[in-house]
Amino acid sequence: MYIETIKKLCCLFDRGELTLTTIHTKLDGNIEEGYLLCSSCTRIYPIIRGIPIMSPDEYREFELEKPLLERWEKHLNGKTITNFRLIESNSLV
Repeated sequence: MYIETIKKLCCLFDRGELTLTTIHTKLDGNIEEGYLLCSSCTRIYPIIRGIPIMSPDEYREFELEKPLLERWEKHLNGKTITNFRLIESNSLV
């Protein structure tokens, strides 16, 4: 995924601004793996093999994304994923 592409994307639900966390990049600098985070609703959209997964929640399967999110645990800075949203570990939802 090209970094310039992020400027054209917004959250599907509230049109909030997305911030990028890069996990892996290719040699040419394109993003291979990472996630986009909505600044409004804290919804997280993974980037897998350079493709942002921006499906509505009802079409996403947490069990399929779970291994990826577990692998990214150190990049989440102590936060957890609940209902496809990044939250503080000690927060109640």
